[in-house]
Amino acid sequence: MTTLEKINITDEQKRQYQEDGFFILDKVIPDDVLETLRNECDSLIAEQDAEMEKQGVTELNLSRKNSRYFVFLAYKERKALGEFIFSDLMEEICKATIGDDAYLFWEQFVVKGLDKKGAEFTWHQDSGYVDSEHKPYVNCWIPLVDVNEENGTVYLLPYSKAGTKDKIEHKVMEGSKDRVGYFGDERGVPVVAKAGSIAVFSSTCFHRSGPNNTDEMRRAWAIQYSPEIICEPDGSLKGLDEKFLENGKRVR
Repeated sequence: MTTLEKINITDEQKRQYQEDGFFILDKVIPDDVLETLRNECDSLIAEQDAEMEKQGVTELNLSRKNSRYFVFLAYKERKALGEFIFSDLMEEICKATIGDDAYLFWEQFVVKGLDKKGAEFTWHQDSGYVDSEHKPYVNCWIPLVDVNEENGTVYLLPYSKAGTKDKIEHKVMEGSKDRVGYFGDERGVPVVAKAGSIAVFSSTCFHRSGPNNTDEMRRAWAIQYSPEIICEPDGSLKGLDEKFLENGKRVR
């Protein structure tokens, strides 16, 4: 797999992150690395399918066979994923957004098929799912296929449209564990991007996504980094606490 090199994140992109809550890096992942990520994703889906078949079920945790899949923290057993997460490329993104201290907070693959039930995610901030005080963290959303409004891409709401840069108290949706924090009429900015791009957005940036209305799986990978260890209100660990950067230097 090609070594992921540092890129030039422009002053304009850094400004956009501060003023709007997000920016897009167009097709910055080399084709061979992208293919490796796709293969890893497909392999993980196949593992879940095999486990469902073994158990005689069609649902496993949050996944639903041939419909939608969630795969959490696969980097722990798959070297190529870890190499990407702790690469020069991701170092530059962290420094441009959350600063010189960074921890891996979470990573997951999210794959959308033609399942309409539960396929839409309402307006929320990632920070809306954290119930303790914390500094905003960053989400790097990586489409492994070309994404558009037809196949369930994410929509991002600029801070100016949301009316705030702060974490907002969210409400739990009836009949679901999903939380919603924005109730206005803004549509948001759809991420229409080529595979291998990265949508970089703050944990206080509202975002949503719609269903996949195509006949192809929409595959994406999300990696989140925090500037500090984040805990639950009771003091227990929230997410992960793998240190990546300390005072601007790599520690792994």
